[in-house]
Amino acid sequence: MAKVKKAPRPKAITPKGFRDYFGAEVSERAEMLHQIAGVYHRYGFEALESSAVETVEALGKFLPDVDRPNEGVFAWQESDEDGNGDWMALRYDLTAPLARVYAQHRNDLPTPYRRYAMGPVWRNEKPGPGRYRQFYQCDADTVGTASMAADAEICAMLSDTLETVGIPRGDYLVRVNNRKVLNGVLEAMGLPEGEGARDNVLRTIDKFDKVGEQGVRELLTKGRLDASGAFIDGVGLSEDQAEPVIAFLTSKADDVAKTFANLRGAVGESKIGAEGIAELEQIGELLAAGGYGADRIEIDPSVVRGLGYYTGPVYEAELTFEIFDEKGRKRQFGSVSGGGRYDDLVKRFTGQAVPATGVSIGVDRLLAALREKGRIGGAVKGPVVVTVMDRDRMADYQAMVAELRNAGIRAEVYLGNPKNFGNQLKYADKRNSPVAVIEGGDEKDRGVVQIKDLILGAKIAESATLEEWKERPSQFEVARGDLVAKVREILEGQDG
Repeated sequence: MAKVKKAPRPKAITPKGFRDYFGAEVSERAEMLHQIAGVYHRYGFEALESSAVETVEALGKFLPDVDRPNEGVFAWQESDEDGNGDWMALRYDLTAPLARVYAQHRNDLPTPYRRYAMGPVWRNEKPGPGRYRQFYQCDADTVGTASMAADAEICAMLSDTLETVGIPRGDYLVRVNNRKVLNGVLEAMGLPEGEGARDNVLRTIDKFDKVGEQGVRELLTKGRLDASGAFIDGVGLSEDQAEPVIAFLTSKADDVAKTFANLRGAVGESKIGAEGIAELEQIGELLAAGGYGADRIEIDPSVVRGLGYYTGPVYEAELTFEIFDEKGRKRQFGSVSGGGRYDDLVKRFTGQAVPATGVSIGVDRLLAALREKGRIGGAVKGPVVVTVMDRDRMADYQAMVAELRNAGIRAEVYLGNPKNFGNQLKYADKRNSPVAVIEGGDEKDRGVVQIKDLILGAKIAESATLEEWKERPSQFEVARGDLVAKVREILEGQDG
């Protein structure tokens, strides 16, 4: 009889482009999202938790490749009798689901509808260093009003959010631009309506951060050599045609009034361009009335990311403090949030234009920034560990841990094999526990407990002399009734 082959054991590895998050990281993210939600709630926004799965039809043209619905997203086809079931996909962002929700429930929702959403999104893209296929987004949007007050409010809320989570004023800047101004520039260039030429210019403008003014000028005209020496073909515009784009990108001046004057020169006689400048002026006035000066939010035409997607104002939060990159070079931390006005998204479902504006915060980027600032990422205390000296008295230890928990102190009973007491302390050390509670038979008979300050004990063990060790004991004997009070005293001393 042939021997039955055993099925191979599955490999214990995460899928490519995904990762696991453990205790401290999960807690830090949850705490930051709680703080952000507090700001959004204070501004009158309501929470929304939409489905993690959408139909590919609902995600629509905002996918990288509409013809192949499994490109760019994690998608599958539902099976039915004819083999023609709906294509489903994990959500790509939080904005497309909002458009579907608003279109579906608009008769029951207030107008404007102000909502925030937080949660994971999935992108079936090539992973790389720090680039994962699952990541968190944190969005806030106002749907149903064309008022620039909604855009100004989003910018103010973004500023307040950054300060609330621990980015001090002076270490960030919310920068505001407007797609309509760029449309005016395209008109001033004499480019025809249609996808080809304008899209080429938009793609070139989007490289401004990387290649600078001269690089954009070359890419708009005859082309340029990149850093590797390869030649990149230009769009083929004349120098005169390229000039309005350069004027637009470099129009920011020390004085906001001068910036607007420069923008008017860039858009020429364009009506849509003038409308965009007027919107920026209105946003500036509203923010100034709310006490948000140029040290927090500024008009900056060099903000170009997302201009191909947004239909009006666009904004980006940039962290301005310096960090060292992997090669030891100083650089600014960079962008952690972006957003803008997208008045055409809901129209896909309803056929009617529905104005909307919103912002998305890169959760992992913002967490990394807080670690750089030292706001999070220190040693996280584990629970107080109640050790087990006699397994027959587990009820006594459970009573102790219940008292500690009822007093608001994080605590647990050691649930491993209690035979080796040293292993219990090793466990407490691995858990980064601040305190261990010990009650053997002798302590039980005398009505006392031993409380060991594990953090102080570790410090003494590192550097103290024998005399110092005797003078600064890290283990205390207290009456059983004083358990909670003494543990709290030690914990407060550690925090101080």
